[in-house]
Amino acid sequence: MVKLDAMENPYLLPQQLRDEIARAVADGEINRYPDPAAQQLKRSIAEVTRLPSGMEVLLGNGSDEIIQLLALAVAKPGAVLMSVEPSFVMYKMIATFVGMKYVGVPLDKDFSLDLSAMLEAIKSERPALIFLAYPNNPTGNLFDAYSVRKIIEAAPGLVVVDEAYYAFASDSFIPQLGHYDNLLVMRTFSKLGMAGLRLGFLAGSPAWLSQLEKLRLPYNVGVLPQLVAAKLLRHHDVLLAQAENIRQERARMLAELNTVVGVRTYSSEANFILLRVAKATQIFDGLKQRGVLIKNLDGGHPALADCLRVTVGTRQENAQFLSALQDTINQLA
Repeated sequence: MVKLDAMENPYLLPQQLRDEIARAVADGEINRYPDPAAQQLKRSIAEVTRLPSGMEVLLGNGSDEIIQLLALAVAKPGAVLMSVEPSFVMYKMIATFVGMKYVGVPLDKDFSLDLSAMLEAIKSERPALIFLAYPNNPTGNLFDAYSVRKIIEAAPGLVVVDEAYYAFASDSFIPQLGHYDNLLVMRTFSKLGMAGLRLGFLAGSPAWLSQLEKLRLPYNVGVLPQLVAAKLLRHHDVLLAQAENIRQERARMLAELNTVVGVRTYSSEANFILLRVAKATQIFDGLKQRGVLIKNLDGGHPALADCLRVTVGTRQENAQFLSALQDTINQLA
């Protein structure tokens, strides 16, 4: 199968860098517990992200663990976790797991933020925790930065800007961390090419992170993920070059998809594209029969009726997808 369903980086590392990692892993002390504070890795992250002075980093086993840790930190009877709909499904799932009330505020029809609805919901629900995916998953768009700032200013609790797709986007809230006492920024390196390492981080004021560290399970990031991630971040330029290739392929795919009759695309600042097409589930099945796996979102949320999501792959993979899509549409016509 051409695997375009999970927002993964499709490129392998250069052979020389793979050899460097192999040597480093061979010398890794896997008989010992990892550094519980992961100090070297945190320094590397602070450097490559240009973390503002005075801000710190908390590490997680991917973003999911950090979302759960944040929810556990604020969970109490009546506490509300808020996000927008549709967005990353784990916000709602984890709120349910920890016993919080979840409130999802609908996006506008074009998937932009409905600022007035968000501000009204914040006023009435008084959420302890708000997650905003920036860019949003599964829609791919980058919310209006002014609206995000207004939400941060109105929120009585924490606002977490989830920048899982930062490498493909044109904006970030990391430079804003020192400007808002209730702002945290969450990122994962999974989309950048480290999905198998399961490494995410939360950036923000030590006033928050020192408390959140009390909930983090010890040794949650193993010896090998720490070692390999630190090595890769010393070659951050290689990963960013791959991300640039993905951005260029994304633009090419959007242009190609916009020529396909019956397909509506949505602008994306992530490494995937959301499209709407009649008979979405039949097209999803047709693509599978032709060896291409994407994500079927039809039925997952009312706003995503007839929607499919395709990860941007290599040029060859994208060409196979486009060919299979056209063949499937022609067959169903």
